[in-house]
Amino acid sequence: MIKAPPTPKGFRDIKPDLAKRRRETINQIVSVLEESGFEPIETPTIEFAETLTGKYGEEERLIYKFTDRGGRELALRYDLTVPLARYVATYNPPMPFRRYQIGQVFRGENPQKGRWREFTQFDFDTVGSSDIEDDANVIAAVIAVTKKLGMNQAIMLINDRKNFSTIPIDVIRAYDKLSKIGQDGVDQEILGKGFSKEEIERFKSEMSDTKKKEALEPLFAKLKEKGLVENQDFMYDSTLARGLDYYTGSIFELKSNSDPKSLSIGAGGRYDNLIGSFSKKEIPAVGFSFGLDRLIETLN
Repeated sequence: MIKAPPTPKGFRDIKPDLAKRRRETINQIVSVLEESGFEPIETPTIEFAETLTGKYGEEERLIYKFTDRGGRELALRYDLTVPLARYVATYNPPMPFRRYQIGQVFRGENPQKGRWREFTQFDFDTVGSSDIEDDANVIAAVIAVTKKLGMNQAIMLINDRKNFSTIPIDVIRAYDKLSKIGQDGVDQEILGKGFSKEEIERFKSEMSDTKKKEALEPLFAKLKEKGLVENQDFMYDSTLARGLDYYTGSIFELKSNSDPKSLSIGAGGRYDNLIGSFSKKEIPAVGFSFGLDRLIETLN
């Protein structure tokens, strides 16, 4: 018998049963987003490498880069947000621009359960508005999706990147891994970056300061106006950090339930400077990204 060639590590075939479940889930999400005024776009799988570099902090090492026959430095897209920023800078759509996109993204990380080197993201964003109402609309749309899918225990953890203005970026990136590696793991990573034990204790105190919740009260008030319930649909998490460099304001992460160690099935936030890096003018934006594979795993 001739043995078929394998797929590369971290890549996979998707069989009919799973493909059907994915399509059904996508259709349900689309129905919610289109009711909320979001419309679809598509962008290329490959971008110029310089378009993607300088946007992801230490995660940039995971970008798949290569040189084509013409000597051009290209890369497989790492997410759908940076291509959206490039798209907006290219076409200048009427603002506010509300879009959703489904597509494959690629990251050269170590494959493990629920993590692949090629996976599907489902993004939606509002571009061109700095109104906190749009932050609330994005979060409310996510919660509406979870209820439509029957995920009644799902909850959105929320913080504000401005709460970390006095904390070094390396420390923020370490805290972004808190639910995965625990506080001891975070402390060891920060120590490895050259910070002292005294500094680590100060960072720990700052990251757990519940008084910083005050910065989010206007957003929480908007969410309550939309019928969302605090500590049921959403809650404040002082240690939520989000490691990507482009976030500038509210940040949020969707969990399958209220246990901080539960599976993360999507995340997002406000990024008011990213599009300006391409367009040379200030264009605020806020958005969210579902990891489709994680979402399907939770539904099962």
